[in-house]
Amino acid sequence: MIRLENIHVRHKARGGGLFRHHAVHALTDASLEVAKGEILGLVGESGCGKSTLARVLTGLQKPTEGTVRFRGEDLWRMPAARRRKEFGATVGVVFQDPSTALNPRMSVGRILRDPLDVHKRGTERERDERVEELLDLVGLPGHTLRALPGQLSGGQRQRVAIARALALEPDIIVADEPTSALDVSVRAQVLNLLVDLRARLGLGMVFISHDIQTVRHLSDRLAVLYLGRIVEEGPAPAVSAAPAHPYTEALFSATPSLLEHTERIILTGPVPSAVNPPTGCPFRTRCWKADDACATVFPPAESAADGHQWHCVHPLTDAAASAPTPLVPLHRSTS
Repeated sequence: MIRLENIHVRHKARGGGLFRHHAVHALTDASLEVAKGEILGLVGESGCGKSTLARVLTGLQKPTEGTVRFRGEDLWRMPAARRRKEFGATVGVVFQDPSTALNPRMSVGRILRDPLDVHKRGTERERDERVEELLDLVGLPGHTLRALPGQLSGGQRQRVAIARALALEPDIIVADEPTSALDVSVRAQVLNLLVDLRARLGLGMVFISHDIQTVRHLSDRLAVLYLGRIVEEGPAPAVSAAPAHPYTEALFSATPSLLEHTERIILTGPVPSAVNPPTGCPFRTRCWKADDACATVFPPAESAADGHQWHCVHPLTDAAASAPTPLVPLHRSTS
């Protein structure tokens, strides 16, 4: 459905001083595919480029370099009107915070009706019926149509946001941290709703989160980002069972599972800047396996037969993991 080819996104650094003429490297040489009907999980720390990648995937951000292909065609070479009509109806978006994603002055009914009016879908009566159908689809009662977003709970607002994303019957939903602004008790409800909708409607989904344990159980494939680069990608079971990149292993250890004993990895060393990223592997300043070879060039992808691939000079293998030779001190604890 969507393919990103060697995507770079650079922003001008704000402010004065030493960085006034520098650029923020939000994404660097990112390549990714999103297939119809699958759930792709994107994980990484805050500031690693997840939201920028989401904006590129949804056509809200034109890349500085690289190509976005929609059904094989260059998205940004399409006429603007056609891009809005075809691509805009195919990809739905669920933003991180429903409090800011929904117009506080519009009723829920008006919010859900708006995409249908903009794209001139059906007759007036068919649009009204579609709005009621959307409300039922996300499990909200009919009287919610007359409510304003401020009169709803956080979980209800996110359900409205999901319903709006489904209004034009898209093939893919991009959900950018859809549960991070919600109470813990509500998160499971929203996640279960997304999984149920995927099963009922055959939706493809890009699920973005910093919580790798949640994403691993929800996704068919995982892609791990660090400082704007995709450092590991593959089937979720393969990446979960045997992460090849040290950063992926550190992410798994940071959010331990209740069902598995996980040894905590605490990273040390300087956190690199997106304004002045390090040469070679961007994780080398915090990696316990790093050596001089990691500072030369960003490693080319290595892959397994199942499609699991990674960018690392010293990938985690059984032999290497059993006898690490750290350059940067690594502290482990079981707490």
